[in-house]
Amino acid sequence: MGCFGFLKGMMFVFNGIIFLAGAAILGVGIWVKVDSGSILGFLGKIENVPAELSQVLNVGYLLIAIGALLVVIGFLGCCGAIKESRCMLMLFFIIILLVFIAEVAGAVVILVFRPLADELFMEVGKAAVENIKKDYGKNSDVTGLWNTTMSTLKCCGFYNASDFTGSPYYVENGNKYPPQCCPGTENPCDQTYSGTTITGCFPKIKQLVDENTVVIVGVALGIAALEICAMVVSMILYCRIKSTMA
Repeated sequence: MGCFGFLKGMMFVFNGIIFLAGAAILGVGIWVKVDSGSILGFLGKIENVPAELSQVLNVGYLLIAIGALLVVIGFLGCCGAIKESRCMLMLFFIIILLVFIAEVAGAVVILVFRPLADELFMEVGKAAVENIKKDYGKNSDVTGLWNTTMSTLKCCGFYNASDFTGSPYYVENGNKYPPQCCPGTENPCDQTYSGTTITGCFPKIKQLVDENTVVIVGVALGIAALEICAMVVSMILYCRIKSTMA
């Protein structure tokens, strides 16, 4: 009975954390959909953006779906363990199993279609540069969002400072780049200082991902291990409850 009680307690704590995490993700998803000034809104304003990017623009709905799913999983796990409900524990096991299968399938798809993803990023980059050259310095929404992105990530343009060449800002300010492209200097940010400009936002994000690949893989493996443990514990509790009721 001591081991059974320990498993019930661990099941409750573990799924309580899942419930809270799901509620947080759900809140973020709702905020993303409500916040019209987010970077997602900026992506939606880029002309000629690839049609395949539509699912990225709906990331708010994805976060809401994930958050709601985690809330349901946490609820079923907590109540199933405390109430010793076989129905809830079985539903918990089935949902975790389906999520695990979907994650494995998603990982396989990403590995198989990675070249397609690289091509998609090239199309996004082309559309983003065209957007900068057309609207940066003329459209306040586009200008403000690019300035916020560059200041936050400490980057310049999508690829580099040359993305701004020919833009309304560049023409109206005497062939000068935005000040974010020449940090740490009071001199005008023009082609004279192009050698000291910082990297573009896309290479910066790609660099961050590459540098943290081990961490990302470790987190993914850790999540998979937790899911397997959750399924094992739920089945142990299910079988134990079934045997006590027999």
